[in-house]
Amino acid sequence: MKIVVDMNLCESHGQCVFAAPGVFSFDDEDTLVYEANPDDAARETVARAATVCPVRAITITPDAP
Repeated sequence: MKIVVDMNLCESHGQCVFAAPGVFSFDDEDTLVYEANPDDAARETVARAATVCPVRAITITPDAP
């Protein structure tokens, strides 16, 4: 899976950080950072993070075959 966050939409609400803390976090300047290609084990929490994002800034795409 590949994660893309549209940083032009992201307003740093942090809901993704609460939903998938192993994938999303904030740096020292409160800018969102994330793992673009997390393990498949994180699929459920990443999907939840995308769902709870209030501005729908997170897109998840499957791995290419």
